[in-house]
Parts: sequence; structure tokens; C-alpha cells
Amino acid sequence: MYTPSSAGLAFDVAVVGRGAVGAAAALGLARLGLRVANVAPTFPVAGTPGAPGAIAPAAAGAPTPADWDPRVYALSPATRTLLQSLMVWDALDVSRVAPVYDMRIFPAARADAPELHFSAFEACVDALSWIVEDRNLTGALERAMAFSGVARIDARVEAVDTRRDPADPRPAAGAQLRLSDGRVLRAKLVVAADGADSPLRAKLAIPTSTRAYPQHAVVANFTCARPHRDCAWQWFGAHGILALLPLPDHRVSMVWSAPEPLADTLMALDAADLAQRVAETAQGVLGALAPLTPARRFPLRLIEVDRLCQQRVVLVGDAAHVVHPLAGQGMNLGFGDVKALLDVLAAREPFRDLGETLLLRRYERARREAVAAMRVTTDALQRLFDPESEPALPGVLRPLVGLRETGWRLVASSPWLKRRLIAHAAS
Repeated sequence: MYTPSSAGLAFDVAVVGRGAVGAAAALGLARLGLRVANVAPTFPVAGTPGAPGAIAPAAAGAPTPADWDPRVYALSPATRTLLQSLMVWDALDVSRVAPVYDMRIFPAARADAPELHFSAFEACVDALSWIVEDRNLTGALERAMAFSGVARIDARVEAVDTRRDPADPRPAAGAQLRLSDGRVLRAKLVVAADGADSPLRAKLAIPTSTRAYPQHAVVANFTCARPHRDCAWQWFGAHGILALLPLPDHRVSMVWSAPEPLADTLMALDAADLAQRVAETAQGVLGALAPLTPARRFPLRLIEVDRLCQQRVVLVGDAAHVVHPLAGQGMNLGFGDVKALLDVLAAREPFRDLGETLLLRRYERARREAVAAMRVTTDALQRLFDPESEPALPGVLRPLVGLRETGWRLVASSPWLKRRLIAHAAS
């Protein structure tokens, strides 16, 4: 792997952050012929033996808890197309990827609740989404970066300077990043992909608003007695939002966005009791569940930023936006950012500097509508189905509280509405 010398840290683009979105951005930018550095603190590469995110070789018979990552993503057709263009999709361990051919969603966790059903067959798509473990995805991206010409710089960004000399009317020639190892990296463009708490975003003083949801996500994997038939299930209600996502064979991944007191209760249960509680809330659709991985818990929040770009800097992924996970679209939004940024930079005029604000605003305009639509949709659904949020609901939504199931039946009975929802999720 190429490592730049201390005397020559000069690149076209510096991508700060080594998660899936940052790695995809670095790969895509390198494929545009740009000199790219990926900057992040040292950590073992996911997918390599001994790394915390490594995929342990599966033993014969039933897998051990360490074999399956409780953090999974539902990757959309548009995300798959991007990963295929980066030659990453075919590098995934296909034996650990599960397609979602059907989705069954209910406004309440009871047997007679109306069902909203989405079908890949009816939508004329290969699959509605694909469930991929975090370690499978990040491992494939890391391995691709190792052969892409992207310079991997294992350091933190201590300071960033995008200013120009006040006495010089010309724009600054590039951004300067002071690294934790004492070196200075210069780049025409900086891509902030360093997560929801983005230190780089904070250093740039980009205004950000954060609102904590009264829910925590409890995640775990289970084996199920009945076949899931590549179907994803989701139940709304006073319990929050429970989703069961298919994994290969008789396995499912649970994401339960539970009110905080319920999340406390769930985390206090032993593994077998948690499995039983999940099976009961899921109306026994998959039969008895057996624990496969220990439960983990994550706080949920909504993060909005004032702008997605400024001179020589763009924000992508969770550094640019965080939405409620009920639609499973957070990672897809991040990959959508990457695709939009690559399109804008590939189409730029020859005289345009990579870090020119007018150019970067094209990216911001391209993403504003999609991000805002997903943020408003997920936030409204969370409030609509959360009893604690009802007093704080906007006036326009309050009449809908008593019409939840009526609206559900309306959507379920309208092929046109269902096609529009699927098209939006796949884009």
C-alpha cells in the first residue's frame, strides 16, 4: 500500500473518515483520476484476521455469536448499482448477504392489524433491498481501497484551515489539515465523512441542530423456527418500531427502536427471555426465536446541518445528516451523497477548481430534496406512532393520530401509492 512521505502530503482530495461512506467516496474519487488520501485514526481493517470487525470463519453446524454482526444495513438497488460501479459489490461474501423480496409492515403489533405489503415481483425489481452486515461491507471496501491507489493516512485531523490571505483577492489554493502525527496535508477538496459527531464539522463551525428521540435502538440476531422466505417484517405501535430483517438461512436481524424505559427492560433480559419477548411482539410469524448474538443498544437522534458545503469542504453520510432508522435508509442516504458528489465532480468544467464553492453547491442542491424528504418522512412517522410524542405533534398531524389504520388501509389498497413508495426507497 502506498504511504506518502512526510515531505509530500499534497492531494487533490482528502476524505476524512474510514466508514463505509468515506471508503466509497475515496474509491469513487480515485476512479475519477484524482489523487486521493483517506485520513482516519489507525484501526485494524475489518475482514482481516484478528480485527474487531473481522468475520470469523464459520464452524461446521450452528454459528457462534461472533459469526454474525448485529449491525446490518438494508442496501437499496441504487446503492447496489453504486457499489457495482466501484467493483465492491461482487467482493462481498455472498453467503452472508440476504435479498429482501417482500416487506410486510403493520401499524400495530396485533393479529388483526392491517398489513402493508411490498413485493419485488410487483415492483419489477430484482429485490427491494439486500441485508448486509457492517463488517462484510466495510471489509470489502477496505480491500478495494488497498488496490485503488488511495493513500491511507492513519492519523486524526487536529485542525483545518480553508482560509485565504486577506490581502490576496484570489481564492485559497487549497485546504490545510494539521494531523495528529505533526504532518500537514494539503488538498484542493476535503470530504468530511467522519460520522454523526463529525470532529471535522465541529472544527469548521458548521451550524448543526440535534434532537434526541425518546427511543433507543436495541439490535440482536436470532435463529427462527420458521423460514423467513426473504421477507422483512416491521411493526409500529406503543412498543416503538420492531423490525425483523432476513439473514441467510433461518436467521434474522432485529432492530427494535424502543422507548427508553422499554429499552432498559429489553437490555435487562437474558438472551432467551429477549428472544421470547421479540417472538411474542412479532405475533409468532417466524415461530420460536433463539439468540444468536448478544443485544446491543444505540441512542437515536435527528441531526440537521445548516449547509452541506463551504469553501473546499463537503459533508457526506452521517456527518451531513442523521435520520430515524425506521426506514433503514441512513446508509443509503450516505451512498446517495457519494453518487451525487461523484456526478458533480465528473461533470465539472475544465476550468473549475475542485474546491470552488459554486461547484460544491451543485452537490448541495442535488442532495437537499432527497435528504429533506427522508428526514421529514421518518420524523413524522416516528412522532405519529409514538404516544409520548402526540402532545408535541404539529397541528397538521394531530388529526391523523386517530386515522392511522385507515390511512394504512388506504395505502395498502393503492397499487399506485405502493409503487411510488418503492420507487422512492430504491432511488
